[in-house]
Amino acid sequence: MSLIDKAALDTTCFSGKKRKARTLLREVFATGKGLFTGVEAKITLLPAPVGSGIVFQRMDLPESPQFRAHLNLVQGTPRCTIIGNDLFSVQTVEHLLAALAAYQIDNVRIQLTGPEVPIFDGSSLMFIQMLRDSGCVEQEEEKLIYELTGPISCVKNDALLIALPSEEWKISYTLHYPHDSCIGTQFYSATVTQDFFERDIAPCRTFSVYEEVAPLIEKGLLKGGSLENAIVIKNNQVMNPGGLRFPDEMVRHKILDMIGDLYLMGISFSAHIVAIRSGHCMNNLLARALFKHFKEGEI
Repeated sequence: MSLIDKAALDTTCFSGKKRKARTLLREVFATGKGLFTGVEAKITLLPAPVGSGIVFQRMDLPESPQFRAHLNLVQGTPRCTIIGNDLFSVQTVEHLLAALAAYQIDNVRIQLTGPEVPIFDGSSLMFIQMLRDSGCVEQEEEKLIYELTGPISCVKNDALLIALPSEEWKISYTLHYPHDSCIGTQFYSATVTQDFFERDIAPCRTFSVYEEVAPLIEKGLLKGGSLENAIVIKNNQVMNPGGLRFPDEMVRHKILDMIGDLYLMGISFSAHIVAIRSGHCMNNLLARALFKHFKEGEI
């Protein structure tokens, strides 16, 4: 059961700060396979005009349908985030969205030739490289930066998320795997900036305990998974030949996922997010609570 607590909205949610909207400078593309579907797809990122938002377009479907990404379009969170409408969906969007969030890309068209964003190496590195290759440009649109007027908390079983008022965007995450000594308890806390994301978060790969994903593999629900695109822990040991990129790579990847999931709000904000054992479902729950808080506080 989920509980959401909100502070009374007694003041405006505008921080008084604004920033320029951003889009890409030029078109870029890459090709890779989906983690869950195993389907190879081409992903193309294109500049988009002011007010477009983040638009997904399925080029492999008749008439190339599209939608503007938003947390209200989240259809499921089965170890990833799926967004869509009645016509089509796109799976595993969080690693791409995290990179867009780090670069503060507000307007972009994302064309896909398959149902899932390619997993590449399981991190956001490829998307960062695409954004670097493209370059970014400011637009003649000002984006409001919202702020909390009081704490918001989401609780579900042994998972907890708390958003606290802050002048900056900060995330403090505690990962707790008491049944697996290889992961154990990990903690990481930092202010989210582009440089921080590129250096300390983007390289961190998705991870799984083998016993947890074995049933998915047997059912054919993880067709694209391998040691090339995920950290796999078996018998309390990392199976990947190259080991970990950071000793605490797992908790850092959880922060990566959260950044991507929260970017579906489509707004800029400042807050200190404190997380304990949160995943995609809880991230979406908090995003909805935050979005409602910010929009109800508008004047």
